[in-house]
Amino acid sequence: MSAVRSNSTNRLHIGTRGSALALAQAEFVADRLSAAGTETEIVIIRTPGDADRERPISEIGVGVFTNALRDALATGTVDVAVHSFKDLPTGPDPRTSLAAVPEREDPRDALIARDGLTLGELPPGARIGTGSPRRAAQLRALGLGLEVVGIRGNVDTRIRKVHDGEVDAVVLAAAGQRRTGNFGQVTELLDPLQMLSAPAQGALAVECRCEDVDVEYLLRSTLDDSRVRAAVTAERALLATLEAGCQAPVGALAEVVEDLDEQGKVVERVSLRGVAATPDDELLRASGLGELAGVEALGREVAAELLDRGAVSLPSAN
Repeated sequence: MSAVRSNSTNRLHIGTRGSALALAQAEFVADRLSAAGTETEIVIIRTPGDADRERPISEIGVGVFTNALRDALATGTVDVAVHSFKDLPTGPDPRTSLAAVPEREDPRDALIARDGLTLGELPPGARIGTGSPRRAAQLRALGLGLEVVGIRGNVDTRIRKVHDGEVDAVVLAAAGQRRTGNFGQVTELLDPLQMLSAPAQGALAVECRCEDVDVEYLLRSTLDDSRVRAAVTAERALLATLEAGCQAPVGALAEVVEDLDEQGKVVERVSLRGVAATPDDELLRASGLGELAGVEALGREVAAELLDRGAVSLPSAN
């Protein structure tokens, strides 16, 4: 790999995985930068998660899709790395800076089922595929009599399992279907009351090297959405407090909402909901409301409530 370049913001090499979704996300970032007058080039980085498509991600390790991108960033192979935010380990990487969190795509989960069926229309015993312990636990807790089947593979592979009759339905992130232009195959968007999404689902994390202050300023001023950053920071603080990896059965969703202060003035605050599943699939729920300036504290407070209710026995993917 090449030595770290002394970067100019006139041309940026954007690192991404080679999947259709990852490329769509990188192209979104590239298009925004290009519109702001910055020349870009997308560079595909192969990760261990791309090479091993059989084993569950929980066996391969947290950060399987992100560490290779961060390594390429640190060594100067690329100037910018674009991640699905939910794939990032909760611990910081001292080599990189989270320069921007762009506008968020739909954070909900989506059902793609045979014959256009919704979740409630699937018959008892229907096979529903997912590679996510979080989704599996919440599906089982609904009490619909569905058989939850563990699957891996890219989005197209998972959807093909429905068309081939291997499973009756799969659950995927709605954001991925929208970004890749495949939303027409979705048969139902799942309400967060049924299926609370993964922390930071639908959000992107755009990183650069810590020392590249000009690049960091460009990315932040061009791409960053402060309200989205606040929401996902709260969600990931909850996850980090539970000491759960990205494959643990934890869901969280935060929103910036309008509220009234003590003087009756309209202010913005962050509303956070969290869910955690125990080993016997009991779902523990908690929620809270906090200030924009204290979103990490809000995440820790909601996580503490989950711990008080029994989430201490949660398995960790770390």
